Amino acid sequence: MARVCSDKTTDDRSYPETRPHIPVLLNEVIEALSPQDGEIFIDGTFGAGGYTRALLEAADCAVIAIDRDPDAIEAGRNLQAQFGDRLKLSHGCYGDMQELAQAHGFQKVDGVTLDLGVSSMQLDQSERGFSFNNDGPLDMRMGQVGPSAADIVNTIDEKLLARIIALYGEERKARAIARAIGRVRRDMEISRTLELADIVSQTIGQPAGLQKIHPATRTFQALRIYVNDELGELVRGLAAAENILGDGGRLAVVTFHSLEDRIAKKFLAHRTGRAGRPSRHMPEMHLPAPSFTELTRKGTKATEDEISHNPRSRSARLRAARRTGAPAFALDDVLFKAPADDSSGVRA
Repeated sequence: MARVCSDKTTDDRSYPETRPHIPVLLNEVIEALSPQDGEIFIDGTFGAGGYTRALLEAADCAVIAIDRDPDAIEAGRNLQAQFGDRLKLSHGCYGDMQELAQAHGFQKVDGVTLDLGVSSMQLDQSERGFSFNNDGPLDMRMGQVGPSAADIVNTIDEKLLARIIALYGEERKARAIARAIGRVRRDMEISRTLELADIVSQTIGQPAGLQKIHPATRTFQALRIYVNDELGELVRGLAAAENILGDGGRLAVVTFHSLEDRIAKKFLAHRTGRAGRPSRHMPEMHLPAPSFTELTRKGTKATEDEISHNPRSRSARLRAARRTGAPAFALDDVLFKAPADDSSGVRA
């Protein structure tokens, strides 16, 4: 999937204010970042600015706020008016945080935070096409440029579509869903969110018993991840954070599903030296000095109290680490290689 993050559109829509966005694990993130006066932070997934505001209020620090969604940057102007030069807004991908920070004159920073996935504001806007609960154009583009979810659904090969749904949605009935989409698109273009949601629901049926997950949840997740290259962006963002954090700098990453968390966990396991040798039967290898020390070994989950006030936090997990003075690792793409076709677990 082509990476499209930086071309601003002329659309001047702003986020609706009907439902406030509640930052997940906010106290835990701020505790991990431990902002001090005079420090510089990067909020790589600015959204509604919850983490950024909390950082700016916690200390006399500065924040470079990055978001690929031009609506988020435009909505952040009010926050910028409140905090002045302490808040630097940057439209782009957080995987490019080094270049974006350097454009503001910073070579190193003291902290980086990433709140992954789709924001509640994007879900609330039916015209953005992220939600299967409200009808809208089948879009899902966070940056509002490049191929949309409708382009993917209507044009790519059924086998590739099934693989996308299986790998990125962890949907075991991906082949059946792809075949159903193929049958429908031969007669009509699938252009609306509810059209796709109905196809998936009719294919795999409604959830049984107490299971409340919508049948289209995994398919929509898969398409969103693919359209926005979210996992590739996460890998680039983690590597960029490793390079731009100074000695003692803090990294805080909030994930929302197993694919994201697996990457963050594996990245930190290798950077902290916890991964060690692949096997005790393998010969000893020279391992580079750890570039991070973990602050949350098993990850931090939301409390029951937070979940009761913010259901979005139920699946969230915070992984945090502190940068050492050791050189950054070379990024090993093998660590993040997608499973082979015959191990994807797809079934009809």
